Amino acid sequence: MIKIKNIIILLILGIVVLGCSKDDGITKEPDGGGGTDGGDEVLGNTFEGPTYSDNYTPIASWENRSLWNLANVHDPTIVKEGDYYYMYQTDASYGNAQEGHGHFPYRRSKDLVYWEYLGSVFTETPSWIKDSLNSKRAKIDLPVIDNPSYGHWAPYIHEYNGIYRLYYSVVVTNPIAGNDLNTSWTERAFIGLAETTNLASNQWEDKGMVICSEPDGLETYTRTSSNDWSAYFQFNAIDPTLVSNKGEEWLVYGSWHTGIASVQLDPSTGKPFGLTKLEDYGKRIAGRGNISTNRWQALEGPEIIYNIETGFYYLFLAYDELSVAYNTRVARSTNINGPYLGIDGRNVSEGAECWPMLTHPYQFKNHTGWVGISHCAVFQDPENEKWYFSTQGRLPENVHGINVSNAVMMGQVREIKWTSDGWPVVAPERFAEVPETEITVDDIVGTWEQIIMSYEYRVMQTSKTLIFSKNGTLSGEISGTWELNKETNTIYVNGYECKLFDAWDWEASPRKVTISYSGLDDSGRPIWAKKNN
Repeated sequence: MIKIKNIIILLILGIVVLGCSKDDGITKEPDGGGGTDGGDEVLGNTFEGPTYSDNYTPIASWENRSLWNLANVHDPTIVKEGDYYYMYQTDASYGNAQEGHGHFPYRRSKDLVYWEYLGSVFTETPSWIKDSLNSKRAKIDLPVIDNPSYGHWAPYIHEYNGIYRLYYSVVVTNPIAGNDLNTSWTERAFIGLAETTNLASNQWEDKGMVICSEPDGLETYTRTSSNDWSAYFQFNAIDPTLVSNKGEEWLVYGSWHTGIASVQLDPSTGKPFGLTKLEDYGKRIAGRGNISTNRWQALEGPEIIYNIETGFYYLFLAYDELSVAYNTRVARSTNINGPYLGIDGRNVSEGAECWPMLTHPYQFKNHTGWVGISHCAVFQDPENEKWYFSTQGRLPENVHGINVSNAVMMGQVREIKWTSDGWPVVAPERFAEVPETEITVDDIVGTWEQIIMSYEYRVMQTSKTLIFSKNGTLSGEISGTWELNKETNTIYVNGYECKLFDAWDWEASPRKVTISYSGLDDSGRPIWAKKNN
């Protein structure tokens, strides 16, 4: 089973970090867009925003891990305990700096802006995975794999009655038979579970297997060529997420092969009620195309939440390959198991293309832009009830002065707001704890950059300049009209509803406070904009 996430193995694990140029290639300014003062006047006080550089390659080594902050983040999952947010992630780092130092790195933060790297959950791969693997191999007369090769991917952290449950993915990357991945799928993947009552302690009790990739009998484990993507199993047991509501718990998981599945859990154990037949491994709730003709679904990284304010379950999906083209879609349903419908009313559970799109490779001026922005964590602060969206962002390929620039993975946290018809929109600028203000017409007037993101595979969407005039007209590269609703903190740009954010201009040099907006057009394309002056 050649999984799409093997790309990350090829891209990252083989990197040899060469010397980095002093020119970090991030902005047109010499300080790399980070600035040194980073302050701005907000409500009469100086706001000192984050100044750490998007190009973290000079501090990417293991010896500099105390300086990482949000450097070397991939597939984050976040939960809050006490004063701290805790973030767990895939084993991934620029230059493979983290290798040999445990699995499932984690860090914590009090403000979602500055993060302390703390180490890893496991010192080594849990032994039950090898035992389970070889037990299943014996049942189909395959020899023991003495030293399996593993990938440790995409955990999910969840609190249940004071117990913190970490669902984690481990894939076995050895071929099922022989040594040639062109003629054999790789071995199966497993989702495991570990528990603690105190995240700060990092003392976990491993509970073993939750679910695994299970053959469905429709395909063999042999491959006719390297272009044969028709896998032998039903659902790919990676990328777990979980939703609780009305006393029920459901695990949602899957990546590429046959789509995304949901399976009900026993809340007392955090595991399925039983795995005795194929149906026990879950029901397909989302896909991309017809499962009978397309077992290579080109979507993964599900994240599921329930928003009590709207009454919907929201299923966030990562589309396409992760190094550049990654983009985020969302569908919703009034039922955990669907059907999940897009903004256009089409049935994503039956394989319809999912809209709206929330993130896409993009570029504001004076910055290289970001690609690979998906496989999100979506979470709500239990105190202020604000919603947040977190992913990695990658620098584009071939950025001048940065060796293997596309392997630079910066963790990103963004705020979510909700439109009047109950769809999420994601802030254009990363969260920086900028104080909230009352945004007025005078604040809007001026020069902005706006991006309406069309879906283009591996192509960054770039900004256009528009000028907001006090008389409610737009000019520049975009013309039209605008209107502000101060009561709902909403701006209508050519009729499109966009939510306003107090923001930190990460692309400016030096960085500064600004305002931004995010919305959706009629077809579900994201509209992102920020004010320049």
